[in-house]
Amino acid sequence: MNPILAKAQHAQLRKDLPHFRPGDTVRVNVRLKEGDKERIQPFEGVVMQRRGELAGASFTVRRVSFGIGVERIFPLHSPMISTIDVVRQGRVRRAKLNYLRGRKGKAARIKRVERVVEVAETAKA
Repeated sequence: MNPILAKAQHAQLRKDLPHFRPGDTVRVNVRLKEGDKERIQPFEGVVMQRRGELAGASFTVRRVSFGIGVERIFPLHSPMISTIDVVRQGRVRRAKLNYLRGRKGKAARIKRVERVVEVAETAKA
């Protein structure tokens, strides 16, 4: 990517995003406008994939609602996303979990794992 474009996009990135990977279960709180009112609606499901970089990054979340699989693609740095909460961390061996579309019930489960997230030390002044 052009370094000038990358530098311009760095100013538009969100700083409050948690670390999550495919296989993690996340709750995405989405801002919805209904008329002149605004409300927050949670969408909880498994992260199927992440794609893109910088301001063009997005991720796909899948959940099963009333027996029907529902997938939504969210732009990662969108102002319509209020917060992203990691509910559960999963262990998968793929970057794209498209095989989950053909599975249901217990076959669609993902192993749970407790991951340690390292926090970068701040520079001492």
